[in-house]
Parts: sequence; structure tokens; C-alpha cells
Amino acid sequence: MTFKKALSALLTTVACGLGGAAHADGIGASLLTQQHPFYIELADAMKAQAEARGVPLEISIANQDLNKQLADVEDFIVKGVDVIVISPVDSQGVMAAIAKADAAGIKVVTVDVPAADAKVTSHIGTDNYTGGVKAGELMAEVLGGKGKVAIIDYPTVQSVVARVEGFRKALEAHPEIEIVAQQTGITRAEALAVAQNMLQANPDISGIFGFGDDAALAAAVAVKSAGLQDQVKVIGFDGMEEARNAVDTNPVMAGVIQQFPDQMGKTAVDTAAMVIEGQDVPAEQPIVPGVYVRK
Repeated sequence: MTFKKALSALLTTVACGLGGAAHADGIGASLLTQQHPFYIELADAMKAQAEARGVPLEISIANQDLNKQLADVEDFIVKGVDVIVISPVDSQGVMAAIAKADAAGIKVVTVDVPAADAKVTSHIGTDNYTGGVKAGELMAEVLGGKGKVAIIDYPTVQSVVARVEGFRKALEAHPEIEIVAQQTGITRAEALAVAQNMLQANPDISGIFGFGDDAALAAAVAVKSAGLQDQVKVIGFDGMEEARNAVDTNPVMAGVIQQFPDQMGKTAVDTAAMVIEGQDVPAEQPIVPGVYVRK
């Protein structure tokens, strides 16, 4: 290892572990959460790729708090990082922070969740609309083309909006499938309560689409608690290990749309590094999701 690479690796370790120095050239990343396996995998991939490339990286966790994310971005601007990578807590709410970074001459890359109508250098994320279409097609298949469906939503996140739009679009081809409820359930506890409410209000529901695996797993619990496991099928979106295992073992879980956070994390760091080097990068870098069903 050359002295320059050794120094860069040391800077990466210090930035990741100790919060960075007063002036932090390199990449500052504000991630939505670390309470979800998807984001843990994404962050781990970013750290590994930053170390491999010898690029300093500092990661801050917003914990689904927009004010914390805005403060973290402000901190990165003050420290003078070269590129900021953001997975927005709120696709609209993050716009001011991105504008401030742009005014400071700092390029912004979004990962997983896009920012609404904001100037970013590149967005890396799942093709959520296509994933939503795949979820709708799978739902139609498992329901035999007819039934009543509910959606557990997270409408302030643009990626989820795209998923739900794709899901609804796919079901347009199946006029005997009716969407009878759509409610917000962000955390697993909220999604459980929402699913219980929807099942009580619509006891003839035959399918539930959870915007993410937490929502879907909560819905599966609600279905079993209501004694409707022979009637209701649940589809999730993320493809984390817990959800894949549930698909393999729980007949209620019909499948999950599988994202690839490791690819996103690696691509985000590669993109930021290319920006630092003055290279052009694609404005959109969609990653097509897979469909995971029982083996």
C-alpha cells in the first residue's frame, strides 16, 4: 500500500468512527436510518467501497428525523466535504438543504430515496415504479385476478410514491381487483395497527401490499391474529432476510420485491469518487429489483 493510500484509508476510518476532522475533504453521507437491515447493508457497502478506493467518508444517521438530517447536511457544508450523499427522510423537506449545498459548490448525490424537484448530480436507487408494477402483477397472480386489496403506505418518501403508483398501474389491467384501503404505517408498530384497522373495516380483504418489508411483516401478523391466514396474501418490498425467510415459511407472505442495497452503496461511493475526480456521471442510475417468491 502506498503512503497516500494508507493515509486515505486512515482518514476513512477516522471519519467513519470518530465523526471526521474540522475540514473533511471527501464524502459526507446522511442516511435515513440505521434501524433497518436495508440501510445497515447499504452503509456497510459504502464504507467498504470508500476504503477500497481510498476516499474519506463520514456517515451521519438521520434516524428518520428531517431536522437531524438538515443539521447533518449543514455540518457537512461547514466541514467542506467535496460531495454529499443523501437518502432523504422527506423528499420535499430536503430540498432546502440540497440548494444550500449547491450554493456552497458541493455536489449532491441521492441514494435509495430521490429528492423532489431538487438539483442533484446523480440519483442511485431501485427502479421503484418497475418494482411496484412487479408487486401488482404478483398480487394479481396470487389472487387469481380478483379480490379486494389494501395498501400500507409511506407517502412523504418519493420512492414509496413510485412503488404505489406502479402497483396501482399494474392492477388497472385487472378490473376485478379493487383497492379498498390505503393508509400510512411507517414503523412496524404503526403498520400493525393500520393493518388491523383495515382488516376490521374490510373483513373481505384478500391482499395487502406493504410499501416495505416491515409493513408487510406487520400485516402478516395482523392477518394471522385475525384468523384470516387462509384468505389474505401479503406482498412486501425490500427483500431483507427476515422477509425472504417469511416468504419461504409463512403461506400468508406471497412474495417480496427484492432490492439490492449493497449495489446502491457501492455505486453511490463510486459515483461520488468520480465526481471528486471531475468525471461526468449519469443523472439517473436505476437498479432493477427482483421478485422473491417461495422456493
